[in-house]
Amino acid sequence: MKVVLFCGGYGTRMRTGTPGDVPKPMQLVGPRPLIWHVMRYYAHFGHTEFILCLGYGAHHIKDFFLNYQETTSNDFVLRAGRVELLSTDISEWSISFVQTGIASPIGERLRRVRDHLDGEEMFLANYADVLTDAPLPEIVDRFARSGAGASMMVVPPADTFHCIELGERGTVGGITPVSEMPLWVNGGYFVLRQEIFDHIPEGGDLVADGCAELAKRGRLLAYPHRGYWRPTDTVKERVALDEAYSRGDRPWALWEREPVPGPVTASERDPAPAPVPAPEREPAPVLGQAPEYEPAAVLEGGPAAVTVT
Repeated sequence: MKVVLFCGGYGTRMRTGTPGDVPKPMQLVGPRPLIWHVMRYYAHFGHTEFILCLGYGAHHIKDFFLNYQETTSNDFVLRAGRVELLSTDISEWSISFVQTGIASPIGERLRRVRDHLDGEEMFLANYADVLTDAPLPEIVDRFARSGAGASMMVVPPADTFHCIELGERGTVGGITPVSEMPLWVNGGYFVLRQEIFDHIPEGGDLVADGCAELAKRGRLLAYPHRGYWRPTDTVKERVALDEAYSRGDRPWALWEREPVPGPVTASERDPAPAPVPAPEREPAPVLGQAPEYEPAAVLEGGPAAVTVT
């Protein structure tokens, strides 16, 4: 399946205000940027066709992959002045770099790469700045069997705030950590069908418009995940991830400790969710053509194919 990564936002809560700030997905966790960790997660499960929705700081992302250094995270032999890699990270990846606007909402970014998803019944999407150990094959399998229009991974709130129960005369009746409340938040990992495009208007948002409309129609599926999940909305959160990486505490790096998983068998599946009926709706409006892009070029020592738009 193709993977759409939204990596064009400003990430204002992550920026330091100094010139030359890189976009949030390019902030480092260990020797590699956040976006690399997210892509390695998908590649671990066999999903190696990536579409990067670029915007702010696009040149940082392009430069990283066009000048990719395999030796940073792979063993190698230096023989007679030549590098012989013992393993590689991205040699089998295909990466399309698509400029989707500096200030475009996420839904509009998705609309602008629609042509790159022609023929894809289902595809994956991600904010490119959240790390998890979620069982992706199970998420995809459950969604495929449901017939829903979109699936959203949901997680307990990560905030450290406490919810206060007020009694009469302002007395406090109870204190509960927000993470223990019966609440779920958007975890940033999506499985989508082409139907999502029917509900995202020009300049619209993926969640507030597309997913909200599917929810009204009973066509949005949630996958609750209580395992490892870490956002990187702030410098503090990114630093905490970097420190965890240095300690060897990186639960999201499934590729370091798990074999490549095979298909989910029927005996391993949970009961399938009830099929979601497809609504009767008028044909979707025809969207404008996305800008043409050059054919994929094979780069030695880099991803298998790099398409720049």
